Amino acid sequence: YTDGLNTLLAFGGIYAAGTFGLSFQDLIFFGISINLIAGVGAIIFAWVDDWLGPKIVIIIGVGGLALFGGALLVIESQKLFWVFGLPLGVFVGPIQSASRSLMAHMAPPSMRMEFFGLYALSGKATAFLAPALLAWTTAAFDSQRAGMSTLIIFLLLGMALMIKVPPLNYCIPSSLKP
Repeated sequence: YTDGLNTLLAFGGIYAAGTFGLSFQDLIFFGISINLIAGVGAIIFAWVDDWLGPKIVIIIGVGGLALFGGALLVIESQKLFWVFGLPLGVFVGPIQSASRSLMAHMAPPSMRMEFFGLYALSGKATAFLAPALLAWTTAAFDSQRAGMSTLIIFLLLGMALMIKVPPLNYCIPSSLKP
């Protein structure tokens, strides 16, 4: 799901300009707005993270991105782009922060640096997959919509894998619990 999210952030402006005709000024305003909304989403979902745990926040966030992102693949008007595009920000901040929170909870205290190192390495090692599939699909179908649809696959696959992650109280072997 992280590859899908990062690619959405990297190519979202290109999609907005190419498919919906947003001007440079509109893109700047959209970028500022969605970042502010992401901050508010991170604040709100911080309480959900404390209450239900980071795994639930990630599942909700990735589901929200897939839902609103999917809507952006079928709508046609620029007005609807704003209606469905801005709510994406609500889920961006929480996914990023909850992913780190989950890693901090899962890692045994004595191995946190190693776990976060692996987390960073795995993100870098696969970072080319979503942009490559997006570019290939866009070129093959001559459609930005087709290319962006590949991100939904990454999000849903990531969500399916996250559902299989055991609850936090089972992630740390009892012999390693503080």
